[in-house]
Amino acid sequence: MNRLHRWYCQSDHWRKKLENEILPWCLDGVDLGETVLELGPGPGLTTQWLHRRCQSLTCLEVDVDSATSLARRAWGNGVTVLCGDATAMPCRGEVFSGAVAMTMLHHVPSATLQDKLFREVWRVLRPGGAFAGSDSLSSWFMRIFHIRDTLVIVQPETLRTRLESVGFADVRVDTGGDRFRFIARRPGRI
Repeated sequence: MNRLHRWYCQSDHWRKKLENEILPWCLDGVDLGETVLELGPGPGLTTQWLHRRCQSLTCLEVDVDSATSLARRAWGNGVTVLCGDATAMPCRGEVFSGAVAMTMLHHVPSATLQDKLFREVWRVLRPGGAFAGSDSLSSWFMRIFHIRDTLVIVQPETLRTRLESVGFADVRVDTGGDRFRFIARRPGRI
């Protein structure tokens, strides 16, 4: 991430927006279960919110400095921080009851790698497990905010097909304001 983006993602303004708007909207009615995987937590603002809502939270962060910092602040029992790539997760299959990708998919450097991430999420979810998330829609603000930064916008109108093509079912994608949310399930029973 560029400096501006890194600063904003740690700001009190972004924390309040996540806690009061994005996370409640995105996860309304979603049962993630007790063992949750969080992809790309960055500075951990979503981690703070999520860890109070599940028994076990595993955070997978690709950036070494962010992962190290987050691990130092891991808020007690039940939070594990791994440094790794979500397109090749260092996790066994069928481990998690739920997974989330909150405002991070646009940082995955290509649509091909995003699809690889989706396959990996499907692999590590238990049958019946939920995959939920949110990301930004394309806008001039997003393009400016991501100068010298990775920005590969996920098109909400194609996301259902992309998730179904790797095996997810019951896919729902909704847009609202300047973002979209999604929920999908790995078929089967938990």
